[in-house]
Amino acid sequence: MKKIISIVILSFLLSTVLLAQDGLISVKSAHTVKKTADRLEKVLKVKGMTVFARINHALGAKKAGKTLPPTELVIFGNPKIGTPLMHCNRTVAIDLPQKALIWQDAKGQVWFTYNDPAYLMNRHKLQKCQKIITKVSGALNNFAKAATQP
Repeated sequence: MKKIISIVILSFLLSTVLLAQDGLISVKSAHTVKKTADRLEKVLKVKGMTVFARINHALGAKKAGKTLPPTELVIFGNPKIGTPLMHCNRTVAIDLPQKALIWQDAKGQVWFTYNDPAYLMNRHKLQKCQKIITKVSGALNNFAKAATQP
């Protein structure tokens, strides 16, 4: 039974995560770009996060006379987490606050993409902040699930 559960979990992860390389994690969404972004914004607010901005890149493209498939960026964070990371190494501030890119590919699939905290840990040499990075990883994973799953 444990093997079956492990196989099911592994299959789920492989079917939902496109890549976890080049510093990005992409998760398939069961919803439209707008609905995924709405769901993310809702869960962030419930968890006490600040939503600093929500940028509709497709709308911006339209205003410039261009077309772009649905693409939204949600910028969010919490100084209680970000500040300790900046104490470990101030350069991490270039990657804060956190961002989630919600976009539709050429085949119509919607994706939720965010920076891999492990990548940021290596990029900014945040090994002293391993516990915080682990917490951030779990939170981002939970936010992605809440926004993308049916």
